Amino acid sequence: MKYFILVPDGAADRPMGILDGKTPLEAARMEHINALAREGEVGMVKTIPDGMDPGSDAANLSVMGFDPSVYLTGRSPLEAVSMGIELADTDVAFRANLVTLEGDGAYENFIMKDHGAGDISSEEAKILIELIDEKLGNDKISFYPGVSYRHAMIVHGGSTDYELTPPHDILEREIGKWLPKGKSSECYYITRLMKKSHKILNDHPVNRARVEKGLKPANSIWVWGQGRKPQLVSFREKYGIDGSVISAVDLIKGIGICAGLRVVDVPGATGTLHTNYGGKAEAAIGELKDGRDFVYVHIEAPDECSHQGNARDKIKALEEIDEKVFAPIRAYLKETGEPYRILVVPDHRTPVEIRTHSREPSPFVFFDSRNPGSSSESKAFTEASGGSGAYFDSGCALAEYFFAK
Repeated sequence: MKYFILVPDGAADRPMGILDGKTPLEAARMEHINALAREGEVGMVKTIPDGMDPGSDAANLSVMGFDPSVYLTGRSPLEAVSMGIELADTDVAFRANLVTLEGDGAYENFIMKDHGAGDISSEEAKILIELIDEKLGNDKISFYPGVSYRHAMIVHGGSTDYELTPPHDILEREIGKWLPKGKSSECYYITRLMKKSHKILNDHPVNRARVEKGLKPANSIWVWGQGRKPQLVSFREKYGIDGSVISAVDLIKGIGICAGLRVVDVPGATGTLHTNYGGKAEAAIGELKDGRDFVYVHIEAPDECSHQGNARDKIKALEEIDEKVFAPIRAYLKETGEPYRILVVPDHRTPVEIRTHSREPSPFVFFDSRNPGSSSESKAFTEASGGSGAYFDSGCALAEYFFAK
């Protein structure tokens, strides 16, 4: 038996006026995934447990079958693991985004214009983060460059006792009320680091060149997502299978590493609309050919388009995923003659209208080649169709159903 999970990040949405009352999933031409939906099962799944923020960390742990209320220690430690950073038990990892702030005067009055600094290239970002580490790092704090705008800050012997806000939750807002809060003195130190980073980066040659090209400058770091080293059971122990993870996002890679899965890097995979879709499909097929039982393919593009408030690009991303990722992998699975199961499920919703994650359940498509469901033209990979099918009250429950012997 082969298992394939496709996660179009943040694909689920809400009806939109500019789409004549449709959601992006309803507006997109997704003939291959919708064909599978007609043959298989559709439904809805609640991936975010009550009381938890609808972050990609909790959501993807849930989809993989790990209860976030048990295993989630913070987003950034998972990313740090993916980046090859050795974490001591007393270390605290943070995400350090490169962001675009706009405004004059006090830092508190600046507006969060872009949580990802215009999808800055990893090459440009490396220069900036290495400078931040040189200027602001010390024996207690270190900065590590990652992919595009996503980077890590490690505090040795640090605290997690404060409230930090994801920058994609405060787009187009003044940042003052969203600066770090908490009782720990480190909270105020982190705020000072962010303020100092703006002074270091705002007039940096990399940013001057970006502005001259009409691109957004990466003129500050934004620190969030704190946590300590996670402890997951392995996929082999949990489900009795070996597998691989394919994603451009360090968070997803980190979950895979902690779960004992093989992480496959795909050249040109960016985590944006302009990613190497075909390369991810080729990598997935290669893993299955090499004897892996399971492959988890995560595509960040729909989520990023939602954060940018761009419905048309989100539709384009969904169509690219259907045509360039899903179709060739499904075709390969059919050609082998070996039994297989497929699950297509967003980790969470990211409605374009609010430009951040929401808590509503997401639709899914499930297919078992040995036991296809009743065929129906009314079934599709959409929120409305999913709402008329099966309902799972947790991602873990859906994962147990998917991997059941």
